[in-house]
Amino acid sequence: MKVLVVGGGGREHALAWKLGQSESVTGVFVAPGNAGIKEFATAVTIPTDNISQLKQFALDRAIDLTVVGPDAPLADGIVDQFQQAGLKIFGPTKAAARLESSKSFAKEFMARYGIASPGFAVCDSANQAIRAVERFGFPAVIKADGLALGKGVVIAHNLQEAQLAIRRIMEDRQFGDAGNRVVVEEYLQGTECSIHALVDGQNYCLFPTAQDHKALYDGNHGPNTGGMGAFSPSLKLSTAELALIERDILQPFLRGIQAEGIAYQGLLFPGLMLTKRGPVVLEFNARFGDPETQALLPRLSSDLAELLEATISGRLHEVTPHWNSGASVCVVLASRGYPDRAEIGKPIVGLPEVSALKDVLVFHAGTREQEGRIVTSGGRVLGITAVGDSVLSARRKVYDAVGMIEFDGRYFRRDIGEG
Repeated sequence: MKVLVVGGGGREHALAWKLGQSESVTGVFVAPGNAGIKEFATAVTIPTDNISQLKQFALDRAIDLTVVGPDAPLADGIVDQFQQAGLKIFGPTKAAARLESSKSFAKEFMARYGIASPGFAVCDSANQAIRAVERFGFPAVIKADGLALGKGVVIAHNLQEAQLAIRRIMEDRQFGDAGNRVVVEEYLQGTECSIHALVDGQNYCLFPTAQDHKALYDGNHGPNTGGMGAFSPSLKLSTAELALIERDILQPFLRGIQAEGIAYQGLLFPGLMLTKRGPVVLEFNARFGDPETQALLPRLSSDLAELLEATISGRLHEVTPHWNSGASVCVVLASRGYPDRAEIGKPIVGLPEVSALKDVLVFHAGTREQEGRIVTSGGRVLGITAVGDSVLSARRKVYDAVGMIEFDGRYFRRDIGEG
């Protein structure tokens, strides 16, 4: 079986790496890929937004399964177009992906099916958003309605910060059309974590827990990013809370998509807040998390291709994944200037030495090859993942490995996996 992975970040590197281990997989292609995948896969120089070219490549190469990593191609209907061409593809359709691509649609869906989420207001103008912020009080959460690379969320602590955020999103068009409307939300206290579940339309298959670190700086300070690291399992989610998540989130989600005829087959990745009133959904994501995937897949001992094929053929009830009982920690190495204008073109030193370490994996994200050297090409450059018997042991291994890698402007958080 030949597999195409769409995307070029650390998540797609991890997916391609794991798919390549499947006995049924004879070749892996990644579009556009990055400098780190050439050891086990073939990079294809097609951007993720060129769906027609990706589809033609899949037809020409007789690709048996395409796996979509990023959110934007899903929102643009890549699954619909591939299916119309008779191609097998993992991910939700454009209509189903609205649960991620439109926060207002997702919030209203949650409200209809009793899925706990923060109080909210959908706002179509800056004035309306400012009135909503004043009504909720401070801190207040302001979100661009559409996709914004994980950066479209602002926590405003006063009216001045709220006005600035709303103006940047809705008037300055910081995130383009994603800011046509905003969702203003009640601010919740608690611990953020995430779950991943395969959904075939009738059943779900829950992955182990993971916890992401979104803020740029240690102690969860600074601006939100796409993610500065992750670890699995979460140190906060108890067995009882997982049972509540299944009862109050996953099962109502299934009832909702079935009642509304939403053909959801793919990965559901709710971002959660553990509060005193129980687990609350902050947002739905319709694809694998990044960097959570880099922490989760090294713990999977089952065949990933088999799981994904069972999902899109409605056979999830026939497969049971197996997971290693230990833990994993992924630390993201970012470029100076991230998450705004990151510096690029910096040579990376230490990759061969780290790649040779036991229990350590290097997942490339913003890298490219230049004159025989690997250099930085984006904000999030590498995801270094270590596995161990516990989160503590995995943390020791991963930070030892991180210390061996150097590039000008390198930045990373030093508290990933602390809880």
